[in-house]
Amino acid sequence: MKRLGFTIVLWWLLGAAVYAAQVGMIKIDGAIGPATASYVSRAIDRAAAENDECLIIEIDTPGGLVTSMQDIVKKFFASPLPVVVYVAPDGATATSAGCYITMAADVAAMSPRSTIGAAHVVTLEGDQSQVDDIMKKKMENFGISYIEMIATNRARNVEWAKSAARESVSITAQTALSLRVVDLIATNLPDLLKQLDGRRVGGKILHTTGATVAEMPLNSWERFSELFLRPEIMFILMLLVIYGFIGELSSPGAILPGVVGAIALVLVLYMSAILPVNIAGLVLIGLALLLFIADTFASTHGVLTAGGILAFFLGSLMLFNHGGPGYELSLRWIVPGTLLTAAFFIFVVSKGIGAQFQPAQTGLETMVGKAIPAQSRIDSTGGRVFVEGETWNATSEIPVESGRTVEIVGIEGLTLKVKPKN
Repeated sequence: MKRLGFTIVLWWLLGAAVYAAQVGMIKIDGAIGPATASYVSRAIDRAAAENDECLIIEIDTPGGLVTSMQDIVKKFFASPLPVVVYVAPDGATATSAGCYITMAADVAAMSPRSTIGAAHVVTLEGDQSQVDDIMKKKMENFGISYIEMIATNRARNVEWAKSAARESVSITAQTALSLRVVDLIATNLPDLLKQLDGRRVGGKILHTTGATVAEMPLNSWERFSELFLRPEIMFILMLLVIYGFIGELSSPGAILPGVVGAIALVLVLYMSAILPVNIAGLVLIGLALLLFIADTFASTHGVLTAGGILAFFLGSLMLFNHGGPGYELSLRWIVPGTLLTAAFFIFVVSKGIGAQFQPAQTGLETMVGKAIPAQSRIDSTGGRVFVEGETWNATSEIPVESGRTVEIVGIEGLTLKVKPKN
């Protein structure tokens, strides 16, 4: 009997040694966008599939897109395993969309020297200077009600959450803990795992002391999206669309500018379906393009070009004015882009397109308008002239005697049409 008991204990110890709890972990450092939402969703699914104790999301963000934030919050609520959001390292912040995400976690933790808050809906939606008061109020009410729903479902401080959305208040980790905005303060990851151990989340008790931390990196598509799905990249692609198509117009048959412009256009259309693009900004940029072209064909002494530059600048300002923090187009991009576009149209395109309407400098067309002496009598039946080292057949509706000066007025095949030169 003693031997049987010893065997059971031995097997239990061996099983405990073999089994080691695992905790999934990802890190979000930067603006919240489509790539972030995809990363979080994939991490939750993978952590659940591997039976991890929980998923820890270390976050440091200035905010981001409302739609991406909502996708993350929905995934948290549907998650089959506990989700822990940890605002870290020291100096990190969970601002704007980050505040919503942190409060939506099953367990919200912060490093000692971090901050959370500033969740006002205006911040989430970017510059609202062009939005009327009614729409601003609707957006504010949405932000307040959404964060209230999150705080209520996670048993957090509802009144503070509403004030964060209404008044953009921001607080330190110690204040957040005392106000029940977050659940704990951890100095580092081992301290976080120690404090999580034994905590009941839903119907599960966490066992995280000594757990293996399996960090999940971004996959190739998420890395690409994080770098590529940016307002700055879309702005550059829009410039390529403009330069490519106008370059093809100014130099027909060049092919390369048109191909580059077409590819850039497809990418712009794809990105405009994902990024928070303002249609009014796109219209203004399109108007600028038309004004530039119109001034090239019908000179107005720069009036249309000046209007095009203004329309392009204003359109660029408005293009992403509904983007959240991290998804705005700064003047560092807009001003150089405007100046470069203006220079392109003033110095490059105007010369290229204008050259197409100048008289030909080579070929048969260059003979039209030249004055030459008639080698023989010229009438409607024919005659001869000597031009550019060759003798040509010539006809004239008004008879011209030999030796008289005539002017070439046209070319029909190998015969010149001339008239007497006054």
